[in-house]
Amino acid sequence: MGDEIAQSSEVTELLQRAAAGDRAALSTLLSTYRERLKTMVTLRLDQRLNSRIDASDVVQEAMVEADRRLGDYLRTPTVDFYLWLRQLAVQKLIDLHRHHLAQKRSAGQEISLHKGLSPEASSASLAHQLLGNLTTPTQAVRRAELQSKVQDALSDLDPVDREVLALRHFEQLGNEETAQVLGLSRSGASKRYIVALGRLRERLSTLPEFSQGTNAK
Repeated sequence: MGDEIAQSSEVTELLQRAAAGDRAALSTLLSTYRERLKTMVTLRLDQRLNSRIDASDVVQEAMVEADRRLGDYLRTPTVDFYLWLRQLAVQKLIDLHRHHLAQKRSAGQEISLHKGLSPEASSASLAHQLLGNLTTPTQAVRRAELQSKVQDALSDLDPVDREVLALRHFEQLGNEETAQVLGLSRSGASKRYIVALGRLRERLSTLPEFSQGTNAK
């Protein structure tokens, strides 16, 4: 396995064992990242497909692909293991979008791909996640109203700003990983994140639920 990619010692050990044919080590690796991948897929799955496609099934297909292609990764790793798994899951998601939505596109329903790399996290998905983390309205009607306002605030953001927030907050990627996914420098990704967070806080500050010390951290 190449040594140009920085991995944690635990991941490195498990990869070395998997390379030697240890199936339990590979299973442990894949299981470690299953929930993170499911979050990523859930954020980026087109809402028109929610009733037909389960995020867990997309992740499982990516895991099967990872098992099949592990040797290729170990010979020439260019990103850390999680980002490689994420790439496989993103490709599965893109394929599903193209397959199911190819005949349903219109001028207002194009499949949005950030730089052709992945479907964008939708404002609706991000708003749902944000409310789940930051507030628990007791009345369904009030929650729906609030979600609509948060969704509008997110929609007002530049698409790259929205992606940075999705990657950092909801996918829990670090700055280095975010930079790699977006094709930015580390300093560029860091600056973009600070700007995006400030813009979102500014927009949310007009909502009472977010104006009393609650923020997007």
